[in-house]
Amino acid sequence: MKKRFLLPVALGVLGACNNTASDSKQTAFGTDTTVRDTHTLSNADSVVPKHVSLDLAVDFGTRQLSGTATWQIQNRLGAKEFVTDDAGLQIEQVWADGTPVNFYTSPPVQYLGTALHIPIGSNTQTVRIRYKTGAEASALQWLAPAQTSYKTDSFLYTQSEAIHARSWVPAPDGPGIRFTYDARIRVPKGLLVLMSATNPQAPNDSGIYTFRMEEPVPAYLMALAVGKLEFQKIDDRTGVYAEPGVLSRATWELNEMPKMVQIAEGLYGPYRWGRYDVLILPPGFPIGGMENPRLTFATPTILAGDRSLANLIAHELAHNWSGNLVTSATWNDIWMNEGFTVYFERRITEAMLGKSYVDMLWALGYQDLEKAVVELGPQSRATWLKNDLTGQDPEECLTDVPYEKGSLLLWMLERQAGREKWDAFLKAYFNRHAFGSITTEQFLNELHAQLSDTDSTLEKKIRIREWVYGPGIPDNAPQADSARFTQVNAIRNAFLSSGTIDKAATQAWTTHEWLHFLRNMPRPLTVPQMRYLDGQFGFTKSKNSEIADLWFETAIHAKYITAYPEMEDFLSKVGRQKFLTPLYTALKESDQVALAQRYFETYHNAYHPIAQARLRKLLTGS
Repeated sequence: MKKRFLLPVALGVLGACNNTASDSKQTAFGTDTTVRDTHTLSNADSVVPKHVSLDLAVDFGTRQLSGTATWQIQNRLGAKEFVTDDAGLQIEQVWADGTPVNFYTSPPVQYLGTALHIPIGSNTQTVRIRYKTGAEASALQWLAPAQTSYKTDSFLYTQSEAIHARSWVPAPDGPGIRFTYDARIRVPKGLLVLMSATNPQAPNDSGIYTFRMEEPVPAYLMALAVGKLEFQKIDDRTGVYAEPGVLSRATWELNEMPKMVQIAEGLYGPYRWGRYDVLILPPGFPIGGMENPRLTFATPTILAGDRSLANLIAHELAHNWSGNLVTSATWNDIWMNEGFTVYFERRITEAMLGKSYVDMLWALGYQDLEKAVVELGPQSRATWLKNDLTGQDPEECLTDVPYEKGSLLLWMLERQAGREKWDAFLKAYFNRHAFGSITTEQFLNELHAQLSDTDSTLEKKIRIREWVYGPGIPDNAPQADSARFTQVNAIRNAFLSSGTIDKAATQAWTTHEWLHFLRNMPRPLTVPQMRYLDGQFGFTKSKNSEIADLWFETAIHAKYITAYPEMEDFLSKVGRQKFLTPLYTALKESDQVALAQRYFETYHNAYHPIAQARLRKLLTGS
């Protein structure tokens, strides 16, 4: 059954917020003491999960995790059962305070999986669950040796966001439900195990590894990786893990991480997770990066050879404040994670590379937002910042809207308040809610109380309700200085009219100038135009994944088949959805769906299950 409940924000379930149910009051943006999470079937409102101990074996032969999860719980309201989320787990036996108990799983709910019901007493303190993962565990990507960079050993990694953690751990799985964890993981000898916790820096001789995460995190920030991995230190608190053939160039590419951490701390306070390391995963990783505490998981597509795509690390680093330290209470509030992080990322980038550089990021982000609004519909509820995903897969909220519209709102607030005052507000915000969760309404109420000169300032000058509870892009959205892109536009227009380009004028261009140049080309270009550009700039052979992907999309629309062999090679090696979806979409829209299906059937096993499901739906409708 589908269970919907209220989570008191003041309790350990949602972390360190100041209000309680007994002092609920009406404020400028409504009451701020409760939040409804419709994407967990657990009863974490009454039985608080405090800590979980995992003892798991990794079996590459059966592609299963097996072992136990032992929960330390607090039965706050005298509930008669502990209910966790479950997505296809094979539950073998359950104990409550060491005594075997009967259990059952409720019928599956679309998108959410099932609920595992475990009887407990009013004083029960521990629940131990013995289980195996299912064959279709959506969080797990099992890679054969041929799918790795090193080609000698199998590889496993998890991707738990949004609600995939429940497919590998029986856990109350919601962003507002935080707990600590420790783990004992057994793997074949010679492989290294890493988690979003304290980590080893070299393989041991036993194949048994132990971990501990002492800060409370939600289930989606639990992560596991197993493979032939090595570590390279950058400084005393940052470093890189990668497969042996990738490690040296990954370390060079990410050499400025210590500077990023220093800048971030200077903006919004200390980094509170100990080490900040990055794991470069095999190519099938479906997203750019995942902000797992202490160990960002990152795509190898950022390894361009010139550090031009390392800005992604600034984003994942920023998440250690916005998202990890202070987490959105539900997936409806996801802009509180992602919009804050994009804004923070761009402040880091501005400090490192200057205003004119970050202005290009703001401009490209605005283009992404405009495209998303068109695709979703200008009046769509999905273009609000405060979403309503009841009865929907929370993956559907991960569009450019929470990222770009959310960051634009914060940028506008900075302009309104002044940077010094705004930075002081954000720094205090992260301190006040550290290791807790927050709703949109709580944030707006704090904003209203601390930054408003009068009760109506935000409404009159920012029109904040229109931003948060309205569709599309408000007409007072800030715009970046477009000086660098104005030059790009002139060169593009000259090419379209003359058929040639002054190559010297592009010598200093960064990735972002090239993206703007290609994004705004008419479609389709002619084959002679494509051939000329390729001859001048070698786009088909580009090692920059962002440029290559956009070029291949342009080639598909132009039917520039010269680029197709390299495009097929790209599709065979890259699993990042950001790149796969536009290419398969372009093939479908340009009446080349048979080719798209052939590519997909040939290479889909290299993609993560999440990406496979989305692409299959795109190509077949089911």
